Amino acid sequence: MARTPKRQRVAAYAVIVRDDEILLSRLSPLVTTDELWTLPGGGVDHGEDPRDAVVREVAEETGLTARISDTARVYSAHMPSAWRGGRRVNAHALRIVYEGWVPPGSPAPRVVEVDGSTIESAWQPLSRILDGSLPVAPLVAEALADHQLHRRQRVAAYAVVRRGSRLLLTRISEQGAHTGEWTLPGGGVDHGETPATAVVREVHEETGLVATVDHLLGVHDTHFTGTAPTGRREDYHGIHLVYGATVPDGAEPVAEHDGTTDAAAWVEVADIESGAVPVLDLVRHVLGLTTDSR
Repeated sequence: MARTPKRQRVAAYAVIVRDDEILLSRLSPLVTTDELWTLPGGGVDHGEDPRDAVVREVAEETGLTARISDTARVYSAHMPSAWRGGRRVNAHALRIVYEGWVPPGSPAPRVVEVDGSTIESAWQPLSRILDGSLPVAPLVAEALADHQLHRRQRVAAYAVVRRGSRLLLTRISEQGAHTGEWTLPGGGVDHGETPATAVVREVHEETGLVATVDHLLGVHDTHFTGTAPTGRREDYHGIHLVYGATVPDGAEPVAEHDGTTDAAAWVEVADIESGAVPVLDLVRHVLGLTTDSR
C-alpha cells in the first residue's frame, strides 16, 4: 500500500485589529466549499523573509499596506489525512503570526490577487468570533487568544502659556488620539533631548511661537487603550512634564500642517471650566495646579 505523501508548508499571517474589528480574508471554494474566514496571509516563498511575505500577502488579499511587528508566534497544525490538489496528503502547516496594523483612513479592503485562495476581505466584528456566528479557521481563535496590545510608555513635555484670562491650546487632529479635543502645546521628548528644549521645539512646531521656558509646574500621567497615529492599537501610558512658559507679547499662534494638531488658539479659561471647549484631562489638571499656585 502506498504511503501518504508528506507535505510541509510554512506560511505567515497577521492579526490586524481596529477598535472592535479584525481584518479577515474569506477562503475561496478552491480551499473549502463552506464559508470560512481566516487571517490575511499565506505561504512564504523560497528565500523570502516571513515579514516580507506577510506584507505581500496582506496587500494581495486586502489591498492594504500593513506594518508588521518585529516578533511573532508560531502555530503548528498536523493534518495526517488532508486533501491538497485533489489528493490525500499527510500535511504539516507551520504558521508564523505577526501583529499588524494599517494607517488610519485606509480604504475599504478588497481582494487584489486573481484566482487566489481568497475571494473576499473585510473588517469583521470581534463579537461575531466570540459568539461563534462567524465561521473562522481555528488559527483565528488561537491567534486572538494569544493577542496582546502593544504596550507603549512615552515621556512628553508641555507648556502652560497664559495671557490674561486665556490659555494657549492646540487641537488634536485626525492623526492623533482624542481627535477634536484641545490640549497644551507640547509633545514627546526625543532621545538625548532635555525636556525644556523639547517644550520650545514643540511649541514652535505646533503654534509657530517662540517660547521661553520657566520652571517645572508638575507631572501628570494618563493610561488608556487607543489607536496610535500609525493605526496600531496600543496600551498607552503617557508621562507628562508640565512647564510654565511665556511667548512674546502680541504674538498670535499659527497651526501646524499635517501633524497631530490642526489648530492653535488662545482659549478662555472660563470656557474650559464650563465644558464649552472639550479638553484633555492634562489641561484640567494644569488649571488646578496654576489655580493652587496663585
